[in-house]
Amino acid sequence: MAVSASLLFNPRTYDPEHFDPETRRLLRATVDWFEARGKRRLIEDYRSRAWLGDFLDFAAREGLFATFLTPASAAAKDDQRWDTARIAALNEIFGFYGLDYWYAWQVTILGLGPVWQSDNAEARARAAELLAQGEVFAFGLSEKTHGADIYSTDMLLTPDGEGGFRASGSKYYIGNGNAAGLVSVFGRRTDVEGPDGYVFFAADSRHEAYRLVKNVVDSSKYVSEFRLADYPVAPADILHTGRAAFDAALNTVNVGKFNLCTASIGICEHAMYEAVTHASNRILYGRPVTAFPHVRRELTDAYVRLVGMKLFSDRAVDYFRSAGPDDRRYLLFNPMTKMKVTTEGEKVIDLMWDVIAAKGFEKDNYFAQAAIEIRGLPKLEGTVHVNLALILKFMRNHLLAPVDHPAVPTRLDAADDAFLFQQGPARGLGSVRFHDWRTAFDAYAEVPNVARFREQADALCTFVGTAAPDEEQSRDLDLLLAVGQLFALVVHGQLILEQARLTGLDEELLDELFAVLVRDFSAHAVELHGKDSATEDQQNWALGAVRRPVVDAARSARIWDRVEALSGAYEMEQ
Repeated sequence: MAVSASLLFNPRTYDPEHFDPETRRLLRATVDWFEARGKRRLIEDYRSRAWLGDFLDFAAREGLFATFLTPASAAAKDDQRWDTARIAALNEIFGFYGLDYWYAWQVTILGLGPVWQSDNAEARARAAELLAQGEVFAFGLSEKTHGADIYSTDMLLTPDGEGGFRASGSKYYIGNGNAAGLVSVFGRRTDVEGPDGYVFFAADSRHEAYRLVKNVVDSSKYVSEFRLADYPVAPADILHTGRAAFDAALNTVNVGKFNLCTASIGICEHAMYEAVTHASNRILYGRPVTAFPHVRRELTDAYVRLVGMKLFSDRAVDYFRSAGPDDRRYLLFNPMTKMKVTTEGEKVIDLMWDVIAAKGFEKDNYFAQAAIEIRGLPKLEGTVHVNLALILKFMRNHLLAPVDHPAVPTRLDAADDAFLFQQGPARGLGSVRFHDWRTAFDAYAEVPNVARFREQADALCTFVGTAAPDEEQSRDLDLLLAVGQLFALVVHGQLILEQARLTGLDEELLDELFAVLVRDFSAHAVELHGKDSATEDQQNWALGAVRRPVVDAARSARIWDRVEALSGAYEMEQ
């Protein structure tokens, strides 16, 4: 029973002893602040769309954002660093209590990205001071007409004859745009054509030439539309110019995109405590709801999927923290966390919602907001389709052309992840090489459903080598996305197994999890079979890749016991 509880975040027992003392104190203080606030206040603030002033005051008092989001190169205190492991831990906590809190933090991370990548010492010092004062930040990239198509930006900078510019234009979908002490804004010069004309500059939301138009969503999240009208951009405000500005935009998203996976995990964890507790105590037709076989199956599937989300995301942290110019494997694992983990989160919520039904709508439960907010994460920082298309760029090298890489250890050390702000040009994805994915599977070859899934992964390698989409089919994104889902499952399974080995996860739980992944692979294979442009060879391959999981009723029953033990394990005080 203790194993089940230890895999999920539980505020009652949470003690992040693997971190240094100050990180441990701040994480626990954040949990305690939310717990003291209570469930009723938390839900009422969500329902009333209240701005997060109290939360930001707490964060400022504790120096939370300044400690976690100031890289060592700009730090004024020893505990300040950019440490992806502890950032991930805080993402999970924020998701657990409400995505609105996470969002204010997330867009602050995005707003800081262009600053920490900049050589502008004055702007970096200003950002560090604003963080120390408890300010939030914003990332002015998207526009109403063009979305995140930065090639087409209409934020125009006209030279002022004194080395600076006057900026005019509007931005849309800009979180924290109502309160940011610094907004990193992307635009283009009117006197320079092409990529050389791009500019990233720092703006102040309190300036008279900065006009806040509205919050474009009905939420505590302030997702703003703002306009600049002849806004003065001094040389000291310029963060990047030319191609470097373009790279800064994409590299910032690389950093910020990763945060969505652990926020999704936090949402699912809180919702799972509520759902299992409700189902275990509800009597239907004279029996507990959890006595019905389909209910047990749905809740067990939700649980093992959530465990898989955590294992994958924890292992991806290690690759982020160990990245460098010669090891850019994180560029695959990053969109995987964004696309795969967040869509798994949707499945987890849907499975639990099918069990608790009308209870999931009730206004006094966390689940009602979880069911709404979980939908947003797959759609932020690039849609599922955009990230799947990105993942496909790595498929051939990952599956068919492994190379030797030094082993990547668990990275929970108190170190600064400086490379994330030194990523360099945002290109060359086809040159990224990977270690052999088979090694992780070989270590668990005796686990029945890992072996069964390995058959499917090997079949995918055959597909890529003999029946991959030709040049004409490569223009059919609908077909390619189905292939991408199959590849994503292999990568998902690989990192789950690597983390399982590092943490000593028991094989019985792993077997149950891979039974779900076998079913998923089969479902995506059938989806590929039905695509309009699939060739006869591809159709035959797809049906040949379908497998039935290895069924073990006793194993499933023991995993169910772990799920049932979550009933009453945590409930937020009113």
